[in-house]
Amino acid sequence: MVAEGHAGASTALAAPSSLSQVINNLRNVVVGLLVGLATLFLTVGGVRYILAGGDPGEVEAAKKTLRYAALGYGVAVLAPLLVSILKGIVGA
Repeated sequence: MVAEGHAGASTALAAPSSLSQVINNLRNVVVGLLVGLATLFLTVGGVRYILAGGDPGEVEAAKKTLRYAALGYGVAVLAPLLVSILKGIVGA
């Protein structure tokens, strides 16, 4: 029952028009997540490096975190290539 003066809200989402559009939307979401996580890792690694205070174990852990951030950015940059390969496999 809808109260007087209130319109019913529709929860229907727009349907994608093709498989290609679904793949592109998925790519955009994945790239956004990868960049966000890589930025988080970059920040954490930088802070760990600054706060290491010369401790070799902490410096190495910070460097490892920074490497993971670089790997995340690399995968995000390669995402369009991976999507084109996926499109070729599924024929979209």
